[in-house]
Amino acid sequence: MAIATVNPATGETLKTFDALNEGEIEDRLVRAEQTWQEYRTTGFDRRANLLRKAAELLEADADDIARTMTTEMGKPLAQARAEAAKCVKTMRWYADHAEALLADEHPRAADIKDSGAARAYVRYRPLGPVLAVMPWNFPLWQVIRFAAPALMAGNVGLLKHSSNVPQTALYIEDLFRRAGFPDGAFQTLLIGSGSVEMILRDPRVAAATLTGSEPAGRSVASIAGDEIKKTVLELGGSDPYLVLPSADLEKAVSTSVTARVQNNGQSCIAAKRFIVHTDVYDEFASRFAEKMAALEVGDPMADETQVGPLSSEQGRSDLEELVDDATMHGATVLCGGGRPKGMDRGWFYEPTVLADVTKEMKIYYEEAFGPVATLFRAAGLDEAIEIANDTSFGLSSNAWTEDVAEQERLVRDLRAGGVFFNGMTASHPGMPFGGTKRSGYGRELGDHGIREFCNITTVWYGAKG
Repeated sequence: MAIATVNPATGETLKTFDALNEGEIEDRLVRAEQTWQEYRTTGFDRRANLLRKAAELLEADADDIARTMTTEMGKPLAQARAEAAKCVKTMRWYADHAEALLADEHPRAADIKDSGAARAYVRYRPLGPVLAVMPWNFPLWQVIRFAAPALMAGNVGLLKHSSNVPQTALYIEDLFRRAGFPDGAFQTLLIGSGSVEMILRDPRVAAATLTGSEPAGRSVASIAGDEIKKTVLELGGSDPYLVLPSADLEKAVSTSVTARVQNNGQSCIAAKRFIVHTDVYDEFASRFAEKMAALEVGDPMADETQVGPLSSEQGRSDLEELVDDATMHGATVLCGGGRPKGMDRGWFYEPTVLADVTKEMKIYYEEAFGPVATLFRAAGLDEAIEIANDTSFGLSSNAWTEDVAEQERLVRDLRAGGVFFNGMTASHPGMPFGGTKRSGYGRELGDHGIREFCNITTVWYGAKG
């Protein structure tokens, strides 16, 4: 894939970039290693001041970088602005809390004594340069949620961003430089996917994090495994959205629309499979389809637009293939199901709801990355859980019920990295985020996220003889 800004609302190529050659990559690896050797010795106060300055600059740049993101990948401008604000919040959160999150930990006194130590503690130390392979769908947020904790822990970052968001990628490097971070603390590498293996195998690179597709995650994990390097993977999701009889149906319906079409439906944590108890199925299905059909599809720069284009022509083709296969095998289209009429430019697709989905259809198992929802009828809680877990993914889940016993059952039995009741899945800097099964492993955000790329070091002092 060429490294280029291609406006998905028009299909127009706006700017292209040359990939780094091997010599240029080597220069950046040298710089990363040299910078880390010094940066790792800085104190938390210094790191926090730098990160707060970056947050201040991003806050001032929010409208400009939002327009860049919308131009490059097509999300509605209001959502792009919200993404920038979330990044500012997260940087400030880690600047405020990192020192406490990484404070020395002290084992129980009895265990210290039993080990023969006069004293002992656990210290979190940085690993080194970390390679981040990031996707286009949240081009600022996905990077910042890695970079903020990694930099506060004393690591340095090397970013291989998606090839269709190069201007956003370069902005992030410039942001940290303007904030006063050392020149090699965070570097954007404009490279193709073919260069990732060489960089990951380089002994100066300590670890890697990837957010993206399952095949990409499998590739990075296998290379890192061969090199015995730590990885964190956040991959695809086909998140269930359960609606049970005790739910507030009005809120469940209105939230379901946002949960499905956020970011034009191109989100790993977007609700994709709507599993509804038979007692409320007909009413939910009717109201859900009506609201989906009423969404405003159009220019992502326009204030009234609720759903913009898909990020690429291939992305739309993949979605069309899933919908066409489903209808061919008997799925019922409650709304949408094709390209919007009169929109010949850009890669738009109608908000779509499919019912009567069966296991013979590809969409039953594959992630639909766009504004397409699948609807399932469940006879009871047991069947709802069975459908929800009948996927290779396990990123997050949503459930609407006021019944405490049902809530406890769902926490116990839903196989996912998150269970969100009476609301939609969302990430917050203070809470761990990640999945299970083929949605990946490891966690980002919270105290768990900042410790992923730390050397958890036991420090032990023997008693004086």
